[in-house]
Amino acid sequence: MQTLLSEIKQCTICEPYLDLGANPVVSVHQKSKIIIVGQAPGTKVHVSGIPWDDASGKQLRKWLNVSDEVFYDVENFAIVPMGFCYPGKGKSGDKPPRKECAPKWHQQLFDKMPKLKLIILIGMYAQNYYLKDTAKRTLTETVDNYPAYLPKYFTLPHPSPRNRFWLTKNPWFELNVIPELQKRVAAIIE
Repeated sequence: MQTLLSEIKQCTICEPYLDLGANPVVSVHQKSKIIIVGQAPGTKVHVSGIPWDDASGKQLRKWLNVSDEVFYDVENFAIVPMGFCYPGKGKSGDKPPRKECAPKWHQQLFDKMPKLKLIILIGMYAQNYYLKDTAKRTLTETVDNYPAYLPKYFTLPHPSPRNRFWLTKNPWFELNVIPELQKRVAAIIE
């Protein structure tokens, strides 16, 4: 695992397309039980090198009902974004994650995690990549149909503060989905 992580940390395959250069952010361990597949690091995480070290991460830990200590214990959670580096600023928010990372690195990492019990897919990029034709037409439909992807995958929207409108418009998410997520996470990391 350490050799593979070292290769990933030195990866520059898409550096010419990155506004701030390559700085792969990934956190895994061979004993990881849950993998969080999000989009790509933001600028704050690009600088700190600590995944989910921002407002979105704080909300995600709240959804998971775990402390920072539990979340950052790599034997509990592996963090493997669709794009390992900050992709740059887009017209409204960040650019999409680069498409090179997932096909090049994900399966190699997953193959080295035999204790894996759950893959949490955050946002449409992760959901479309992993669920392929079984993903629904919209993120809302995919998240609402999360039981269809269990026990392997759990689908979530992005926990960004920008998604406040989506959360307000879809109260069923915090009423029905979050309790099930918390129950499953607690059972796995107990």
